[in-house]
Amino acid sequence: MAVQRARHIGISIDRPVEQVYAFLAEPENFPQWAEGLGHSFVHVEGMTWRAETPMGSMRILFSEPNRHGVLDHAVIPEHGPAMHNPMRVVANGDGAEVVFTLFQRDGMSDDEMAADAGMIARDLAALKALLER
Repeated sequence: MAVQRARHIGISIDRPVEQVYAFLAEPENFPQWAEGLGHSFVHVEGMTWRAETPMGSMRILFSEPNRHGVLDHAVIPEHGPAMHNPMRVVANGDGAEVVFTLFQRDGMSDDEMAADAGMIARDLAALKALLER
């Protein structure tokens, strides 16, 4: 596989990094802010969940909670390859920086990637608003 074009989308959140990570490390919190992951989040087992997304029914495999700020998750359609989504929470002064890496998948146009990046930015803005209340 060739190296894919990548785009890093981040947002600063005025909350302690530990608080932001603790919230994000619980997959059941994702529907509160991540519209791109759809709705009707159902726990399957371990760190595996199922959701109805804008692209259809998907399995979502989340990384185990860890002390490194890693929040990677793979979104797996019924038919087709998994979409791997690296995500990190890092300290930014007294707050936190959340960074999502978007890869341009095979067959994804530049316009589709730009649209996905916009959705991710909106989701991160919703996360910021939720956590800074």
